[in-house]
Amino acid sequence: MRKRNNLEKLLKNLSFLILVFLLISAITILYGSPAKQPANVSLSELASQINAGSVKSVSVNENNLEIELNDGTKEKSVKESQSSLTETLSNYGVDKEKLKEVQIEIKQPSAFSSFMLAVLPFLLPLVLIGAFLWFMMKQAQRGNSQALSFGMSKARLTDPKDKRKKITFKDVAGAKEAKEELGEIVEFLKHSRKFLSIGAKIPKGVLLLGNPGTGKTLMAKAVAGEAGVPFFNISGSEFVEMFVGVGASRVRDLFKQAKKNAPSIVFIDEIDAVGRHRGAGLGGGHDEREQTLNQILVEMDGFETGTNVIVMAATNRPDVLDPALLRPGRFDRRVVMDLPDIEEREAILQIHIKGKPQEDDINLRRIAERTPGFSGADLANLVNEAAILAVRQNKQKISMENLIDSIEKVILGPERRSRVISEKEKKIVAYHEAGHALVAASLKNADPVHKVSIISRGQAGGYTLAVPTQDVRLHSKSYYTDELATLLGGYASEKKTFGEVTTGASNDLERATHMARAMVTRYGMSDLGPRTFGKKEELIFLGKEISEEKDYSEHTAQAIDRQVSDFIEKAFEKANQILSEKSDTLEKLTQTLLEKETLEKEEFEQIISQK
Repeated sequence: MRKRNNLEKLLKNLSFLILVFLLISAITILYGSPAKQPANVSLSELASQINAGSVKSVSVNENNLEIELNDGTKEKSVKESQSSLTETLSNYGVDKEKLKEVQIEIKQPSAFSSFMLAVLPFLLPLVLIGAFLWFMMKQAQRGNSQALSFGMSKARLTDPKDKRKKITFKDVAGAKEAKEELGEIVEFLKHSRKFLSIGAKIPKGVLLLGNPGTGKTLMAKAVAGEAGVPFFNISGSEFVEMFVGVGASRVRDLFKQAKKNAPSIVFIDEIDAVGRHRGAGLGGGHDEREQTLNQILVEMDGFETGTNVIVMAATNRPDVLDPALLRPGRFDRRVVMDLPDIEEREAILQIHIKGKPQEDDINLRRIAERTPGFSGADLANLVNEAAILAVRQNKQKISMENLIDSIEKVILGPERRSRVISEKEKKIVAYHEAGHALVAASLKNADPVHKVSIISRGQAGGYTLAVPTQDVRLHSKSYYTDELATLLGGYASEKKTFGEVTTGASNDLERATHMARAMVTRYGMSDLGPRTFGKKEELIFLGKEISEEKDYSEHTAQAIDRQVSDFIEKAFEKANQILSEKSDTLEKLTQTLLEKETLEKEEFEQIISQK
């Protein structure tokens, strides 16, 4: 394939050079100084010149006459086709004695030119027809070769000797436990005899689980880089075609190549594209996908065993995979790639910002604190957005301000300073955001406020950035009740100040309702007791939640609604009480927001701490 590409490149360059040469030649011919062309004379003029003794020589080429005078002048003429030159000139009264003084040369046409003139009318059509047939046969052969390669694997091979593309565990920040699990795979690939001598078998497969962007593909590349073995990378969707049997053929070809290069690693990204439950009904009985999955199952744990080929796969939907794919002997290990904690986020930021010019004031710890829930891909995007923002501001280095602005851009979207907004709407937004921030700062279980702004971003008219000081995975009932009050702080502030509410609180009310319902139906935090209500039903072929099965009566449904309303009403009363008690602080916050539009954490805490 590489030789063919080089040949095509050489032919392309040669064609370009020929085209340039022809273009230069044409320009030279058109604009160069043209040679002096011989003048046309009639036979009567030629006869007069011969009689005058001014003609030196005459060359006869069939009926064309090339004349040279004694002074070196060139002329040309045409004689009669049915008679010789001597006869023609005699008819025009040329003196025979004068004609003897002229050198007459008769040029005979070459045998080749005579042959081409005779054969060319018949040969040219044959050449054109032959060239057309050759082109058609070449196209047919290309089509046959494509048809023969249709069932071959499209996996991309990463050469372990290519140091430019080599990725190791050093290039992957965090995921300590995942590295330990995969480190044993690397050790087995490097020193398999040490394990085989004690009777240990190599794991057949490793399944990487985790949210999108957590580094599953990057971790698989790091395993291949650490082990120094060939790495075959393919997506699950590349197996499936419209023709039944093509996917299974590609699976066979993939494992055939991997066994030739053993020990090696086969990485199937997004394996849920072919590994979903078989026979699941609508969308689950696709023959081509099922045959592909069956072939993968056979290759991983069929009759042929003992090969040093490890299959690694990645998915963020392990719940839809076929049970036969997850049993021991196929995917023996499941490695969870979780969202990074604050320490891992800081390490990831250090990797992505390395090599980029940056100011001395950058504090990556502070950025890590403001980005809970960010994946590795989100953090990489954050640093890239900060670099783009620095270029847009004509800066030579990335500043802390660029990183902070990029956090909000990734979460909410770009600033919309050009958005036209009336003074009344601006005032409503200021009271709304001040209500959120003041309620959050007054409750001990709510997340601390890091920034308040009334500058529009994305679909939000303003925003209050409240993030936890440390990563928390288990939340209590008191945390959710305080968060409910914080969400309703903007709604309560609008109603208290203006006597009515606007549509700006719609998203807050939606989130508050969803949170309160989850407290009742999922977390058992209501008076209805320690149980859940409702069962989520998912259709596998759609891959998303589309309905909820009711496992409770209508009477219980009414009780659930009352509990949800009770949570929301209590939260609203709490928010309203805080805003009433701290109305002076609310006014101070609002006026400061109207003046400055944005308040950072330090300035916000200074305002609310004043008596």
